[in-house]
Amino acid sequence: MESRYLNRDLTEAGEATRSIHGGTSPDLVTGAILPPIYQTATYAQEGVGINKGHTYSRSSNPTVKSLELRLAAIEGANSFATCFATGMAAMSTLLMTLMKKDEHLICSDVLFGGSVRLIDSILSKYGITASYVDAADPKNVAKAIKSNTKLIFLETPANPTLKLNDIEAISKIAKENNLPLVVDNTFMSSLQKPFDLGADIILYSTTKYIDGHNSTVGGALLTTNQQLATDFEYTRKNLGNIQAPFEAWLILQGLKTLGIRIKQHSDNALQVAKYLKNHPKVSSVIYPGLDDFPQLELAKKQHPFGYHGGMLVFEMVEGYDKAISVMNKVKLCALAESLGSTESLITHPASMTHAAMTREAREVIGLSEGMIRLSVGLEDVADIIKDLEQAMS
Repeated sequence: MESRYLNRDLTEAGEATRSIHGGTSPDLVTGAILPPIYQTATYAQEGVGINKGHTYSRSSNPTVKSLELRLAAIEGANSFATCFATGMAAMSTLLMTLMKKDEHLICSDVLFGGSVRLIDSILSKYGITASYVDAADPKNVAKAIKSNTKLIFLETPANPTLKLNDIEAISKIAKENNLPLVVDNTFMSSLQKPFDLGADIILYSTTKYIDGHNSTVGGALLTTNQQLATDFEYTRKNLGNIQAPFEAWLILQGLKTLGIRIKQHSDNALQVAKYLKNHPKVSSVIYPGLDDFPQLELAKKQHPFGYHGGMLVFEMVEGYDKAISVMNKVKLCALAESLGSTESLITHPASMTHAAMTREAREVIGLSEGMIRLSVGLEDVADIIKDLEQAMS
């Protein structure tokens, strides 16, 4: 008897439903609601050349496949997902699949520090070059295109400055030049839909909001091109950087609450941003949901649900020394790298996430020595504010 839960049609279901049920159904043998963790290295085959879809867990794994199907279901647009051991494994696979010696890519000028290190310190050894441009003005992207350009890579909102890049405008430039457009959507997750705006590939560090609980590291690439997804899987198999099954299982559980979590992160972040904006010891606050955000109209366009994520940055009137003091005095907010978890995390980008950049390079992109990055968690917002208040006193 075929299970009534098998092959449920979720094409018309809402995103919250897809976040819970996409890619999985109750176990056909036991009826278990949660999918099994297939903690195995290899798979018995019925005969030479006859397998059941998996042969070796470096290539594929049923638990990982469930996560991939769920991510694709959430993103919609008939997409395909490929999951990796880390976000940087996803980034490495992306570039090693799409680029080769003597080719060039265009990147938005503000990127996660790990992405910059990979491009400038590792891939440069193999003859791959990059131009970092102020992509907030799409004309700068068009001007940077060369005869050997093969890829446009955007991070929006950017880490850590929260600068936005117009995905739709840049996608038109990409299509006119037959270039794939990749968007790192880690900061916004389900609040921003790059495929709807013309992106070809979406990159995630699933470590952040997708997991949401600081329990795993992982990454994912999504595309609407099935052949490209197959190419990513081939590179992953040969690099050996597939997501592990237990981590995939944990991420599957985190995904179930993504919709409600990211909205609460956003609500809390807006309240904290308003508090900081009115604080006499704070000189500046950047958050896309504030009325004085310099790219407010673009934020409204690219964040169509009216939520702007849980990330903000601010600086102190007394400058660098006071900023360091604040980060050393918080008690509820943890001083740590990473973001997007239930816990509030406070970070000093200049000495942590972007320490590999020179001070001059950081200043060019608007990353000051005194900038504080805050990933606003899901604690009671009054308690987050209370912690910041005591740290600034």
